[in-house]
Amino acid sequence: MRNRSEVWLGAAESALRAAPPTALLPAAGRLLATYLQASEVTLLLADYGLSVLQPVTQLPHTGSQVPVRDGSAAGRAFAAQAPVVEVTDVPGIVIAHLPVTVRGDHLGVLSVRLPEPAEGALRTLELAAFATALGHELIVAERDTDLYLQARRRRRLTLAAEMQWQLLPGRGLSRQEYTLGAHLEPAYAIGGDNFDWNTTDDVLTVTCTDGQGHGIDAALLTNLAVSALRNARRAGVPLEEQASLASEAVYAQYGGKRSAPTLLLSLDLGTGSGQAVDAGSPQVFRVRDSLVERVALETQTPLGMFQETEYRKTPFSVAPGDRLVIVSSGVHGSQGQDGRAFGERALRETIAATQRSSTQETAQALVDGLVQYHGGSDLTQDAAVICLDWRGRQPLEA
Repeated sequence: MRNRSEVWLGAAESALRAAPPTALLPAAGRLLATYLQASEVTLLLADYGLSVLQPVTQLPHTGSQVPVRDGSAAGRAFAAQAPVVEVTDVPGIVIAHLPVTVRGDHLGVLSVRLPEPAEGALRTLELAAFATALGHELIVAERDTDLYLQARRRRRLTLAAEMQWQLLPGRGLSRQEYTLGAHLEPAYAIGGDNFDWNTTDDVLTVTCTDGQGHGIDAALLTNLAVSALRNARRAGVPLEEQASLASEAVYAQYGGKRSAPTLLLSLDLGTGSGQAVDAGSPQVFRVRDSLVERVALETQTPLGMFQETEYRKTPFSVAPGDRLVIVSSGVHGSQGQDGRAFGERALRETIAATQRSSTQETAQALVDGLVQYHGGSDLTQDAAVICLDWRGRQPLEA
């Protein structure tokens, strides 16, 4: 027999699924008022730069932003990916801040004002499960409404950035074997850099693409390259053939005048054995036992540079506890005002300093370090970072 918690959570999930796409927050408020006597419910979504949390409201109405790193309760819940219970000035009333996360993709925070329960730990677990259910419905609702996408924007995106963000699989992914986190900058004007991933029961595939050029031209090139890679991957061909087919598609469109440097990686989830195709400028670093080293790969020509290019794969492996960090040329080759490149030394130092941070925090820290290198000004080149923590598959108990 199911307990009370299971019953109300099951009913709540059904009610959220039945709510119109634009009415998820009102539905959540009614459910939490009925089951937990909540008096106020706020949904805060992370903006594209992951610097603030913004309340979901119907435009043109907006609410106050909550900086992620100002020490606020909601900001701490998002950064730590853990519930934070805030004591209010009203006796017996608390505000629970719950991360809204879907399979490792950090969407935002659900803040719930309610009476402080006697069974505080159990109630927090119930709320955390509710926030996860709400996150899944948000992902589905975004197919039919712009409400939640608009809530993530501090300002208008360029058309190129709009195309790039719509092309992404998300900003994080988590499974038993690994956790992924990624970040793009300049978030509101990204042009050609992109990342992609795909998981099956047995294999994880990750790509990082540097679309040459700026603005809409770079976005169109990257969209073609990423779509061609996906088309080849979904046809079930080997990694090196995915690169060859995508290269042919880019060459057919641009005749060698434009190319898309790309790194392709695949990892066997059972063994940790991997293979890579280095078609251009993205670089990959591995952290093992606190030692940061660049993974040596055979550098080959970017996608679309020449007709009928055949690519070769390079084997490599990861072990439980390893971290992989992939960076685009906008990170490792970015030049400061003095003309010097950000470079491998700065990358190694930042990666080493953040090895105890989460994958998402590490990806963002690398971009933040790059921004500081440029004197705090907006980046003039696109920058993409992907961070992967590898745990490996646990053996089945006998």
